[in-house]
Amino acid sequence: MDRNPSPPSSEAEEGEGDAVGNTVYSKHWLFSILTRLIEVISPEKTEPAVSPGGIQTELDEEMENDICKVWDMSMDEDVALFLQEFNAPDIFMGVFAKSKCPRLTEICVGILGNMACFQDICMSISKDENLGQVLLQRLCDSDSPTLLETSRLLLTCLSQPEVANVWVERIRENPSVYDCVCFIMSSSTNVELLVKVGEVVDKLFDLDEELMLNWIKNGTCRSVGPSVDDSPEELPDFKIVPCILEAAKQVRSDNPEGLDVYMHILQLLTTVDEGIQAIVQAPDGGKETWSLLYDLVCHELCQPDDPPIIVQEQKTVLASILSVLSAIFASQTEQEYTKMRKNMPLIGSLIRILQYMEGCGRRSVDNSKESEQGETGRADVNEEDFHLKILKDICCELLSNVLQDLTKENTLEGLHQGHLNEQTCSCAFQNLLPLYFASVESFLEVLREADQTLADNLEKRFPSLKVHA
Repeated sequence: MDRNPSPPSSEAEEGEGDAVGNTVYSKHWLFSILTRLIEVISPEKTEPAVSPGGIQTELDEEMENDICKVWDMSMDEDVALFLQEFNAPDIFMGVFAKSKCPRLTEICVGILGNMACFQDICMSISKDENLGQVLLQRLCDSDSPTLLETSRLLLTCLSQPEVANVWVERIRENPSVYDCVCFIMSSSTNVELLVKVGEVVDKLFDLDEELMLNWIKNGTCRSVGPSVDDSPEELPDFKIVPCILEAAKQVRSDNPEGLDVYMHILQLLTTVDEGIQAIVQAPDGGKETWSLLYDLVCHELCQPDDPPIIVQEQKTVLASILSVLSAIFASQTEQEYTKMRKNMPLIGSLIRILQYMEGCGRRSVDNSKESEQGETGRADVNEEDFHLKILKDICCELLSNVLQDLTKENTLEGLHQGHLNEQTCSCAFQNLLPLYFASVESFLEVLREADQTLADNLEKRFPSLKVHA
């Protein structure tokens, strides 16, 4: 069936007052489905598709169609309130406890996810400690659709300021969440699931630094409690950084938004010393992280054959990536993989980003003039300028450190490869001065040894530079 049938209306029901709120949906029909749901998980009921313990492992087609209608209907606030009034969350608790049918579990979590979109219901669901614990246990499920709906529900609750702290505290006190999330990130090939789990982690780290620090320091093997389906009772010794990298590799080609999420998670890690150390003190010294991010910047994002406006589309992911690269570069100057002789294309990529931003900056000015008559237009332009400024600041900081680290041999190689010339150096100086005067001055001294003519031309363009041989 390509789509679920339209939910039944109360017009088909006899008697008055059967409509749910201001909808045309039938209370009687909804109540009958909740009743049948209780019967489905009743061990006394026997059906052809049952396990040896007497519990259904598959839904019959009619029941699946009907409960899917409820899933669709639960996006309506009146329906969600009706389900809340008739204790649907408690019925779903019974499903989670007794059902061996993955599809039924998925649908019930999905209905709760829709209901949680409404503030009062979200508060009720969130403050139910038993339900909260049971929902977190669903992260240990082996069924990808159920995991996806569970992650969607958690993200919905974490996005509600009134209850976010309830979930943060609950997750902080439940070690199995870390294990299960790491297991998903490190082993799943389901891109949609990886993106949603990444959004949950990103939100958690953004909300609570203490939880992020706990997860950074984690890694000891723990039991995750009762086995769900065929989930392992014990999970490997996970470290957060390799799991994030594995998930990022899975989503990078198919989902740009997902890549943005995982790069932002890495950036959040670098906001604390422990996070930077978790990256650079990995067994490989941070090489895997550097290599992935370097490859993204130099070979995938903001490329020479892209139009300059691409930087507007990629500004947030580029800012995250460059921020992490900058933190690694500053921390690991002795590591072989950060030596500039191996990373000259990075200079070309950083300057290209700055060049593209100059084009976007001119476009923003034009847009600002065109939208003077509308407040919304000006707000959008200001937001664009804000994010581009963040990217520019991060890009300039990394470029200044990189230029200051160049030797004569590196510079000659950069000139030979085309990463350094009068145009690119002028763009770099224009953006770096006057804040990074010392770095520019240091680089110009090295450049004078490699190409005296180019150094003289640049000095004429930027009279503030007084370099003495």
